[in-house]
Amino acid sequence: MSALAQELDDLAGESSFSGVLRIDRGDEVVVQKAYGLAHRGHAIPNEIDTRFAIASGVKGMTALTVVSLVEDGALGLETTARSILGDDLPLIGDEVTVEHLLAHRSGIGDYLEEDVETDATAYLMPVPVHELAASEDYLAVLDGHPPKFVPGERFSYCNGGYVVLALIAERASGVPFHELVEQRVCEPAGMRDTSFLRSDELPERTAIGYLAADGLRTNVLHLPVRGSGDGGIYTTAADIRALWRAFFGARIVPERRVREMTHALSEPNERWRYGIGFWLQASTGTVVLEGYDAGVSFRSLHDPRADVTATVVSNWTDGAWPIAKRLAERLQL
Repeated sequence: MSALAQELDDLAGESSFSGVLRIDRGDEVVVQKAYGLAHRGHAIPNEIDTRFAIASGVKGMTALTVVSLVEDGALGLETTARSILGDDLPLIGDEVTVEHLLAHRSGIGDYLEEDVETDATAYLMPVPVHELAASEDYLAVLDGHPPKFVPGERFSYCNGGYVVLALIAERASGVPFHELVEQRVCEPAGMRDTSFLRSDELPERTAIGYLAADGLRTNVLHLPVRGSGDGGIYTTAADIRALWRAFFGARIVPERRVREMTHALSEPNERWRYGIGFWLQASTGTVVLEGYDAGVSFRSLHDPRADVTATVVSNWTDGAWPIAKRLAERLQL
């Protein structure tokens, strides 16, 4: 593996990588290295235990939170969004269920339409970002988007659907969504460095997100000040490894739910499948979490048969992709 480590070092230099990469096999940490700066203005380096935002990587945790509520009987996969939302978000159809939302098959309109937006650094929220800190705050950006198709008809990746899930989970349980994720996912997984931090008051050992490979412009004006079900949690590479082991060890939801969540419900393209909250690599069986946003790039690939995990997380917009691609090729993930 030393040859691979040198290869990754070289690629990190060539691609201006800033972040952390980590490879685990069973109980062995094969490689873990940090590169670049967590805070460019003060020249504070990234360390292997630095916390990074992972954008849509949180969707797996949101799905686990919701499925754990289903397992407890607080919700059902067939529960309709309307039965929980009441009069809120009237453009969401009466037939849309929790399962539709989890599988990106709801057809609801999205506040962040990825089919249209191609430059993550160009998108700006339609309301001041400091107004988006709690689940109910997001009603202001979720409303007013007409449906795109009949629920269940097809797959269409939907960020807004996962914010709606956060709202549903919070209302059904009576517990704030951020606390739900900590209680139902982070605590059983032992993820001690994972939480929804505010971007305007980041604590020590936390990386600031930058828009480009160089320069000082951060993402603080581009993203909600505190995330929700579709993105915004901060974590470490070690905690992501803990998440995979807890998930496939059935410590968060029972084994039958693990099988359900990693069973392909959709085939977005020849390469990828999608289950409930997780991407599935069609040719290898690898289960994947991925996040991409202004100042954030993240991919974690897990082979549950070999218990191998490769995680790459970066605090600039496109930083993770060259190394993540190389790891997938070299480790056949």
